Amino acid sequence: MNVTNLSNAELASELLAPWALQDTLAPPSCATISASRSAAPDHAVLEHKLHIARELLLRNMQSKLIGSPVMDSPKAVKEWLCLYCASLPHEVFLVLYLDAKHRLIEAEELFRGTLTQTSVYPREVVKGALNRNAACVVLAHNHPSGDLSPSRSDELLTETLKSSLMLVDVRVLDHFIVGGDQVMSFAEKGLL
Repeated sequence: MNVTNLSNAELASELLAPWALQDTLAPPSCATISASRSAAPDHAVLEHKLHIARELLLRNMQSKLIGSPVMDSPKAVKEWLCLYCASLPHEVFLVLYLDAKHRLIEAEELFRGTLTQTSVYPREVVKGALNRNAACVVLAHNHPSGDLSPSRSDELLTETLKSSLMLVDVRVLDHFIVGGDQVMSFAEKGLL
């Protein structure tokens, strides 16, 4: 089940549903509820509930970022990125579109790759920024290996995107690399 398509109410309902009653449509009896509470949770059900909880937390954190200057709280952005990327077995490339006051307009997973690489197309990043009337962007991607060191191709990509976006008056404020529960900032390392 793709939980990203569910509403917050549907997610909360799924999360709060009793363990053993996930797939049943019949109203539970008192004995059934009691038995389901005492039974050990199925691993798949537990994993599903954790996935739902993660989605709700991501939405809550993102809603706090929307409309506020994200660069005033880089720690909150890093925490959101860690939660979003940390457990992924493949690389993703994200763009956070910001207005002129650095308030978050939208965060988008623009590209998805393999274990070791993602193809990123500057044209699509520029189109995304123009479609949202963004004044600046924050770029981010993960390294499933956990290594925070930017590769030479990461540095070249950042320069290419910076140059491409500059042509349409959109600034790149930072590029984050997420590795496990750690985040490296290009701006903080003087690479931007």
